[in-house]
Amino acid sequence: MEIERKFTIKELPANLESYPFHHIEQAYLNTVPVVRVRKEDDEYYLTYKGEGMMAREEFNLPLNRDAYYHLRGKADGKIISKKRYLIPLPNPVFQEKKGFPGPPSDYSLTIELDVFDPPFAPLVMAEVEFGSREAAENFLPPDWFKEDVTYHKEYHNSYMALQG
Repeated sequence: MEIERKFTIKELPANLESYPFHHIEQAYLNTVPVVRVRKEDDEYYLTYKGEGMMAREEFNLPLNRDAYYHLRGKADGKIISKKRYLIPLPNPVFQEKKGFPGPPSDYSLTIELDVFDPPFAPLVMAEVEFGSREAAENFLPPDWFKEDVTYHKEYHNSYMALQG
Protein backbone atom coordinates (compact mmCIF):
# COMPACT_ATOMS: atom_id res chain seq x y z
CA MET A 1 0.00 0.00 0.00
CA GLU A 2 1.34 3.40 -0.99
CA ILE A 3 0.18 6.22 1.30
CA GLU A 4 1.51 9.62 0.26
CA ARG A 5 0.70 13.30 0.16
CA LYS A 6 1.84 15.72 -2.55
CA PHE A 7 2.66 19.40 -2.20
CA THR A 8 3.78 22.31 -4.31
CA ILE A 9 6.56 24.31 -2.69
CA LYS A 10 7.30 27.98 -2.01
CA GLU A 11 11.04 27.76 -2.67
CA LEU A 12 13.80 25.24 -3.16
CA PRO A 13 15.94 24.42 -0.14
CA ALA A 14 19.18 26.45 -0.23
CA ASN A 15 21.38 23.37 0.09
CA LEU A 16 19.45 21.18 -2.38
CA GLU A 17 22.54 19.81 -4.18
CA SER A 18 23.88 18.41 -0.89
CA TYR A 19 21.12 15.75 -0.77
CA PRO A 20 21.22 12.38 -2.54
CA PHE A 21 19.10 12.16 -5.68
CA HIS A 22 17.93 9.85 -8.46
CA HIS A 23 17.34 10.52 -12.14
CA ILE A 24 13.89 9.16 -12.98
CA GLU A 25 12.19 8.64 -16.32
CA GLN A 26 8.72 7.16 -16.50
CA ALA A 27 6.22 6.36 -19.19
CA TYR A 28 2.57 5.38 -18.89
CA LEU A 29 1.04 2.38 -20.65
CA ASN A 30 -2.36 2.85 -19.02
CA THR A 31 -3.93 5.30 -16.58
CA VAL A 32 -7.00 3.45 -15.20
CA PRO A 33 -5.51 1.47 -13.56
CA VAL A 34 -2.09 3.10 -13.68
CA VAL A 35 0.50 0.93 -15.40
CA ARG A 36 3.86 2.56 -15.93
CA VAL A 37 7.47 1.73 -16.65
CA ARG A 38 10.20 3.55 -14.76
CA LYS A 39 13.94 3.94 -15.12
CA GLU A 40 15.51 5.07 -11.85
CA ASP A 41 19.24 5.58 -12.40
CA ASP A 42 20.24 2.14 -13.74
CA GLU A 43 17.26 0.16 -12.44
CA TYR A 44 14.04 -0.57 -14.31
CA TYR A 45 10.51 -1.34 -13.07
CA LEU A 46 6.99 -2.04 -14.21
CA THR A 47 4.51 -0.56 -11.72
CA TYR A 48 0.81 -1.17 -11.22
CA LYS A 49 -1.14 1.32 -9.07
CA GLY A 50 -4.71 0.74 -7.97
CA GLU A 51 -7.39 3.40 -7.60
CA GLY A 52 -7.08 6.21 -5.08
CA MET A 53 -5.39 9.55 -4.55
CA MET A 54 -3.66 9.43 -1.16
CA ALA A 55 -3.69 5.68 -0.50
CA ARG A 56 -3.66 2.92 -3.08
CA GLU A 57 -2.18 -0.45 -3.84
CA GLU A 58 1.16 -0.38 -5.60
CA PHE A 59 3.14 -3.28 -7.04
CA ASN A 60 6.63 -2.94 -8.53
CA LEU A 61 8.15 -5.64 -10.70
CA PRO A 62 11.76 -5.52 -11.87
CA LEU A 63 12.49 -5.17 -15.58
CA ASN A 64 15.70 -5.38 -17.55
CA ARG A 65 16.91 -2.57 -19.78
CA ASP A 66 15.63 -4.13 -23.03
CA ALA A 67 12.15 -4.77 -21.60
CA TYR A 68 11.97 -1.20 -20.27
CA TYR A 69 12.79 0.39 -23.64
CA HIS A 70 10.47 -2.00 -25.48
CA LEU A 71 7.54 -1.04 -23.23
CA ARG A 72 8.55 2.64 -23.16
CA GLY A 73 8.04 2.70 -26.92
CA LYS A 74 4.39 1.74 -26.39
CA ALA A 75 3.67 4.53 -23.90
CA ASP A 76 0.79 6.94 -24.17
CA GLY A 77 1.48 10.65 -23.83
CA LYS A 78 4.69 12.35 -22.85
CA ILE A 79 7.56 10.69 -21.01
CA ILE A 80 8.20 12.29 -17.65
CA SER A 81 11.79 12.97 -16.65
CA LYS A 82 12.79 14.41 -13.30
CA LYS A 83 15.47 14.60 -10.66
CA ARG A 84 14.27 13.29 -7.27
CA TYR A 85 16.07 14.60 -4.18
CA LEU A 86 15.77 12.63 -0.94
CA ILE A 87 15.56 15.09 1.93
CA PRO A 88 15.35 13.77 5.49
CA LEU A 89 12.63 15.21 7.71
CA PRO A 90 13.59 14.34 11.29
CA ASN A 91 10.95 14.83 13.97
CA PRO A 92 8.02 15.64 11.66
CA VAL A 93 5.10 17.49 13.21
CA PHE A 94 1.59 16.02 13.45
CA GLN A 95 -1.73 17.38 14.67
CA GLU A 96 -2.55 16.18 18.15
CA LYS A 97 -5.78 14.27 17.80
CA LYS A 98 -7.67 11.84 19.96
CA GLY A 99 -7.01 8.33 18.69
CA PHE A 100 -3.75 9.36 17.02
CA PRO A 101 -0.93 9.23 19.57
CA GLY A 102 1.71 10.57 17.20
CA PRO A 103 5.02 8.95 16.37
CA PRO A 104 7.92 8.13 18.72
CA SER A 105 10.46 10.90 19.36
CA ASP A 106 13.05 9.38 17.01
CA TYR A 107 10.59 9.15 14.08
CA SER A 108 11.62 10.62 10.74
CA LEU A 109 10.26 10.83 7.22
CA THR A 110 11.81 11.47 3.82
CA ILE A 111 10.71 14.26 1.51
CA GLU A 112 10.98 13.23 -2.13
CA LEU A 113 11.45 16.52 -3.97
CA ASP A 114 10.84 16.16 -7.71
CA VAL A 115 12.36 18.77 -10.02
CA PHE A 116 10.81 18.14 -13.43
CA ASP A 117 12.60 18.44 -16.75
CA PRO A 118 10.97 20.01 -19.84
CA PRO A 119 8.24 19.98 -20.96
CA PHE A 120 7.01 20.01 -17.34
CA ALA A 121 9.66 22.39 -15.97
CA PRO A 122 9.60 24.57 -13.93
CA LEU A 123 7.27 22.31 -11.90
CA VAL A 124 8.66 21.19 -8.55
CA MET A 125 6.68 18.98 -6.17
CA ALA A 126 7.30 17.34 -2.83
CA GLU A 127 5.93 13.94 -1.88
CA VAL A 128 5.96 12.40 1.58
CA GLU A 129 5.12 8.72 2.16
CA PHE A 130 3.60 7.47 5.40
CA GLY A 131 3.08 4.18 7.19
CA SER A 132 -0.60 4.80 7.87
CA ARG A 133 -3.55 6.89 6.73
CA GLU A 134 -3.75 8.45 10.20
CA ALA A 135 -0.17 9.69 9.98
CA ALA A 136 -0.75 11.07 6.48
CA GLU A 137 -3.96 12.85 7.48
CA ASN A 138 -2.43 14.41 10.61
CA PHE A 139 0.91 15.46 9.10
CA LEU A 140 1.71 19.17 9.32
CA PRO A 141 3.99 20.10 6.41
CA PRO A 142 7.16 22.17 6.79
CA ASP A 143 6.91 25.94 6.21
CA TRP A 144 8.57 25.75 2.79
CA PHE A 145 5.71 23.62 1.44
CA LYS A 146 2.95 25.58 -0.27
CA GLU A 147 -0.28 23.86 -1.35
CA ASP A 148 -1.44 20.32 -0.59
CA VAL A 149 -2.27 18.89 -4.04
CA THR A 150 -2.78 15.27 -2.99
CA TYR A 151 -6.37 15.26 -4.23
CA HIS A 152 -5.76 17.33 -7.39
CA LYS A 153 -5.55 14.92 -10.32
CA GLU A 154 -3.64 17.55 -12.35
CA TYR A 155 -0.59 16.91 -10.15
CA HIS A 156 -0.52 13.14 -10.59
CA ASN A 157 2.16 12.07 -13.03
CA SER A 158 -0.16 9.75 -14.96
CA TYR A 159 -2.53 12.67 -15.67
CA MET A 160 0.33 15.04 -16.50
CA ALA A 161 1.81 12.62 -19.04
CA LEU A 162 -1.42 12.53 -21.04
CA GLN A 163 -2.40 16.19 -20.68
CA GLY A 164 0.96 17.85 -21.14
